[in-house]
Amino acid sequence: MKVLHVITGLGVGGAEQQLRLLLRHLPYEADVVTLTNPGAVARAVVREGGRVRNLDMAGNRDLAALPRLTRLIARGHYDVVHTHLYRACLYGRLAARLARVRTVVATEHSLGEARIEGRPLGPGVRGLYLASERLGTTTVAVSATIARRLAQWGVPERRIQVVPNGIDADRFAFDARARASVRRQLGIPARAFTVGAVGRLAAGKRFHTLIDAVGELPDTWLVLAGAGEQEQPLRARAERLGVAGRVVFAGECVQDAGAPAGHRPTLAGILSAVDCLASPSGEEAFGLAVVEGLAAGLPVAYVTCPAVDDLPAGAAPGALRTGRTAAAFTTALAGLRDTGRLPVPDAVRRYDVRATSARLVEVYEAAVARAPLPHPVAAPLPAARTTASADLSPAPPTNTPAPLTNTSEKEESR
Repeated sequence: MKVLHVITGLGVGGAEQQLRLLLRHLPYEADVVTLTNPGAVARAVVREGGRVRNLDMAGNRDLAALPRLTRLIARGHYDVVHTHLYRACLYGRLAARLARVRTVVATEHSLGEARIEGRPLGPGVRGLYLASERLGTTTVAVSATIARRLAQWGVPERRIQVVPNGIDADRFAFDARARASVRRQLGIPARAFTVGAVGRLAAGKRFHTLIDAVGELPDTWLVLAGAGEQEQPLRARAERLGVAGRVVFAGECVQDAGAPAGHRPTLAGILSAVDCLASPSGEEAFGLAVVEGLAAGLPVAYVTCPAVDDLPAGAAPGALRTGRTAAAFTTALAGLRDTGRLPVPDAVRRYDVRATSARLVEVYEAAVARAPLPHPVAAPLPAARTTASADLSPAPPTNTPAPLTNTSEKEESR
């Protein structure tokens, strides 16, 4: 089986990191197309032997990208096209059908009650999503919570499959040497009680709540592992509250044990360095950072985490659900100060990447077995630039498109 993954971008993020991890464990030949932003995760995929194509899409309404993507898919003779994230689902599903791919799977990584990937869920966004969903074979939800939301939206339940995000739990095992090294690197005192938070520095993650809580907790430090448009406002808030010296911005953490050494600590190293994890986001599709924190033996305070909330009671005894306010986090974090490291809970074992990859294989095979043959169509314009090295700079725009060509006989026989 040959699979093409289409994703909106490959900067550092939960969906992007999840795709990288799946590529290591799925037993298929696979390529990746990023519509835009071939960033740190794209470079990591290439380092690990993968191939990434950059479509170099100019924006959400760059309709010229559709025929380029269609041509790329048709030339690749893929058995499955798997799309990830909103824009990639819209363009990827349609391009796959135009290229006569029989099986089109989409993973819904980030559908909240009121937003999808930061977009307000107005009638236009919802209508376009549902119209696109009908072009697919199967829609994968990363949690039971997301599956319920999709069904409430009107996606037929028979088309929804739950495949939770997976983690390589061994990677996050506590490392005393990494703890000491990362604390020195970040300038954190060896014995200071330190809270960690992981995720894109975006308004929806509500990391300002933790800065406010640290302001009420003398001698408590905060490490924010991530980057994004809210970094400067968060820095300014820490300055205003007089806690800038105890708030560390660690930047993006894409590297792991298999990557070249760099100037930033790994995510696993940061989780060894901190004493607890906090997740103040009020709307999560899965809650990957919470599960990673539990894998590191950390007590966790969180607002919402379907990965934990969808499990039976007691599956994650180290996870404490708390309120959204700074006062609630102040109380919760103060209560976790003397907890120390905890045994890895059953919740983590449920999300082992080998198990979730095996589940996705089942979804692929079932979808391939029942997928109808699409109607034949013409294959359109030139393909995107192919990159098989670490050089992932955008390709120059194509101003003179090639003429339409008929679908080849080989494609007709598929």
